[in-house]
Amino acid sequence: MPSPQKTTDFHDDRPVVRPTRRDEVAAAGSELIGGPVGRWARLGGSSLTPVRVVALVAIGMFALGMVQKLPCYNWAWFRGAASQYTHACYSDIPHLFVGRGFSDGLIPYFDRFPGDMQYLEYPVLTGLFMQVAAWLTPGGGDLQYREQMYWMVNAGMLLVCAAVIAVCVARTHRRRPWDALLVALAPAFALTATINWDLLAIALTAAAMLMWSRGRSLAFGVLLGLATAAKLYPFLLLGPLLVLCWRAWKWREFALALLGTAGAWLAVNLPVMLLAPEGWKRFYVFSQERNIDFGSFWLVFTQRFGVDIQVEAVNTYAIVLMLLACAGIAALALAAPRRPRFAQLAFLVVAAFILTNKVYSPQYVLWLIPLAALARPRWRSFLVWQACEVVYFTGIWMYLVYVTTEHKHGLPPDGYHFAVALHLAGTLYLCALVVRDILRPDRDAVRQDGSDDPSGGVLDGAEDVFVVGPAAARRAAAAGPRAAGPRAAGPRAAGPGAAGPGSAGPGAAGRGAEG
Repeated sequence: MPSPQKTTDFHDDRPVVRPTRRDEVAAAGSELIGGPVGRWARLGGSSLTPVRVVALVAIGMFALGMVQKLPCYNWAWFRGAASQYTHACYSDIPHLFVGRGFSDGLIPYFDRFPGDMQYLEYPVLTGLFMQVAAWLTPGGGDLQYREQMYWMVNAGMLLVCAAVIAVCVARTHRRRPWDALLVALAPAFALTATINWDLLAIALTAAAMLMWSRGRSLAFGVLLGLATAAKLYPFLLLGPLLVLCWRAWKWREFALALLGTAGAWLAVNLPVMLLAPEGWKRFYVFSQERNIDFGSFWLVFTQRFGVDIQVEAVNTYAIVLMLLACAGIAALALAAPRRPRFAQLAFLVVAAFILTNKVYSPQYVLWLIPLAALARPRWRSFLVWQACEVVYFTGIWMYLVYVTTEHKHGLPPDGYHFAVALHLAGTLYLCALVVRDILRPDRDAVRQDGSDDPSGGVLDGAEDVFVVGPAAARRAAAAGPRAAGPRAAGPRAAGPGAAGPGSAGPGAAGRGAEG
């Protein structure tokens, strides 16, 4: 007889969830292509599966983002700073081709280049990505042509990353592949995809979450370690995973994930760490020494009130705020009436990092888009948040026009502060809705069809073992007088037959009306 865990891992016999049947905004948007799928429509007779459609849409939107960069590609990157801001088409890629020595054949981390930075200020795997693109860039022509070709080569490599992200998100929730259209159609995704190299880390993180959803803990850890070797933020996902595995008592799986993460990160970093220690540590030193910068609430606070906060102090304050946010997320995860989904907590912890950080570059929104699609696949709230991010995307460039032009054209500080506030409010709004879904699982779109945690892997359908607060009291009451003693909040709080309002089974409290 199969175990309950095994039966919850496979729902291929159940129909695919169609957003046009469950989301009024998705239904209204589908009118552009003929409206929602009809009751008698024949499905499955085409080679265009949902995953392929999502991948093609993602590629198309990425191409539109490249078109948006055309004014800069043709001339604005090479004709002074203000022009690339006026057309909102700035990218780090062509500038760092020259500024970090790739145009001169310098090797990142090993070769020093002129200027204050001296060594490449990116993690090792991103540096390798940049170097591979430099090797693939044609060597003939003048410097401007080589910069253009370097951006084009990087755009091609990042396009592959974008397709990987879309496919992984579509496959993570087996019965909800169409939710990945939130990623593919996200306006901020198209606008920011080629500003920097973030898509590499995001693709590895999306692949890691896909592996975890399939119960492959070690593969998840290896991919997450590689993602952390490309960008620092992916390691934050280990925090939510620790708390969820604690609640479900899945310590072996968490240990494998942690081992894989540490091993993969070391495998990539250790050679550079040993052979070029000064170049390797530049990223970490720069992260510590970097002053308050664009997009953060710290910048708005210091500019509005004329307060000068030293970099050491803001580092400390940001760490304390992040730790408090993580403590709150952990408490929420352990005390929620039903164990939160992995994607929900992953979104919250990365959002907390973004909100408390001393800098918010426009492309950082890319970190959240796949997590938001998995955490809360609701079109209305997603588009509200995206609208806030598009306003910020416009605001940062117009503010840079203001500070780089002699006659102060563009957006003045007050307008820029409003754009930053809108970005913060939009992110907090989505966080609040995710928290509400955790506290009221009947409003969670993913759980309304009886699913538990499709991205949870071994956590999907697993029994709660460690809970605290009101959830522990409810479980103890449901289990009977023998379980109501002082150990109700510990690992013996729920036996194999325990059930109640806090149960994490796939049929528990997830079938309410849509919120």
